[in-house]
Amino acid sequence: MKNNSRRACEKAVVLLSGGLDSATTLYYARDKGFSCTCLSFDYGQRHRRELTAAKRIASAAGCGHHTVKISLPWKGSSLLDKNIRLPLFDRRQSKGSEVPNTYVPARNIIFLSFALSCAEAVGAGVIFIGANAVDYSGYPDCRPEFYKAFRNVVRTGTRSGKDRPVRVMTPLIDLTKAGIVKLGSRLKVPFELTWSCYAGGSHLCGRCDSCFYRRKGFLEAGIADPVAYGSKK
Repeated sequence: MKNNSRRACEKAVVLLSGGLDSATTLYYARDKGFSCTCLSFDYGQRHRRELTAAKRIASAAGCGHHTVKISLPWKGSSLLDKNIRLPLFDRRQSKGSEVPNTYVPARNIIFLSFALSCAEAVGAGVIFIGANAVDYSGYPDCRPEFYKAFRNVVRTGTRSGKDRPVRVMTPLIDLTKAGIVKLGSRLKVPFELTWSCYAGGSHLCGRCDSCFYRRKGFLEAGIADPVAYGSKK
C-alpha cells in the first residue's frame, strides 16, 4: 500500500483498553503502517481483567505498551464503586437520552490528555482511539462532536499544535459493531485475547451493555465469538 510505505516510520499512540474496539483500532493503525505505542489505564475499574487483556494484545501485535495508574477517588460510576449496582442491558432504554451509570465522568478526556502528553513527548503525530457512536451505551465522550472539539483543544493548547497538531483518529466512530467485528477479522485481531465485560469475573457476564453489543456484533457479522460467556464468579 502506498499509505503504508509513506507512514512506515510515523509514530502513533493507541488507547488500548483490552476490549474489542480498541484491539481492532490497534490492528487498524498497525495495518496502516504506524509504529504504535499503546496506553492502558488502571483507574480503579471493577473490570481490571481488561488490563491483562490489553497487555497480551499489545504483545501479540508487537507493540510497546504502558499501563498508567491513576486514581479517581470521587468515583461517580458503577465501574468504580461496587456499592452502585451494575445495570443490566435494557433494550428499551438503550436508545434513550439517559446516560447509564457505567459512565465514568470525563474518562475519555482524561485518557486523551495522557495520550496527547505521550504523543508530544515521543514525537507521535497521531492518537488512535476506538470510540464508536453507533452500537454503544450513549456516553457523551464517544460522539463525533466531542472529537471535533478535542481536536481544537489539541490545536490551541499544545506546542505541536502551533505548526503540526497531533491528529486524533477515530476509525470506528461510524461503524456498527458487526462492521467492527468484520474489520477486526480481516485484520486478524486476536479476538480470543479481548475482554469486553464490565462485571469483571472469570467469564464475560453476557448481561451488561458491553457484553450485549459484543454479542450483537459477532452474531450480525456471522463470526463465532471465541470468548466464553458464563458465570461472573
